[in-house]
Amino acid sequence: MALAANYIRKSADVVGVARNGRATASIIFLHGLGDTGNGWSSLIDEIRPPFMQFNCPTANTMPVTLNLGFQMPSWFDIRSLEFGGTEDEAGIKSAASTVHGMINNEIKSGIPADRIILGGFSQGGALAIYSALTYPEKLAGVIGLSSWLPLHSSFPGSKVCPDSLPVLLCHGDSDPIVNHKFGQLSHSILKTFLKSTQLKTYRGLAHQSTPQEISDVKDFIDQCVPHP
Repeated sequence: MALAANYIRKSADVVGVARNGRATASIIFLHGLGDTGNGWSSLIDEIRPPFMQFNCPTANTMPVTLNLGFQMPSWFDIRSLEFGGTEDEAGIKSAASTVHGMINNEIKSGIPADRIILGGFSQGGALAIYSALTYPEKLAGVIGLSSWLPLHSSFPGSKVCPDSLPVLLCHGDSDPIVNHKFGQLSHSILKTFLKSTQLKTYRGLAHQSTPQEISDVKDFIDQCVPHP
């Protein structure tokens, strides 16, 4: 696994301070396979509240089995796109430890855990979900766009977060890469041990985002981290 357990901010990471000069909330958003922190930073910047700082980190470059071993930014190795397929368990857990380090850095900067949103797209969304579930404190919420629950058979045993963690899953019903059934199955599993999990489906949407989805994400952020 290319990522180190101790997070080191890289030059490709994109961060943004609160517009009003004093951050009281934060969002960490993880990109999808082959992307960088730049891929989502502008959009996150547009929808965040003025009191929220953001961090869009970039994964290290590593060979990805699903893509014939080609090297690209990736949070962990992807070996299959089947819900019950072989997973990179060690890589997922190492990457989650790295994300936990990012969360701890936000807390050290003065942001309470319950005002930190964790989110991501595709592989990044999968890691965000797993990381939030395996973090011992309650985060403000977690967002998974076109993603899935990694190592799903280990839950609820692997869950250490409070049952009240809010989760928003968004998925297009025409996604040819991460099938919509991944979102549906993940939602079904999460509902068994979390009190606030919702799945929003977008008709005709492929493996991408849409203005309506982004509007729903903004509403979720505003709900989870109200103005102080």
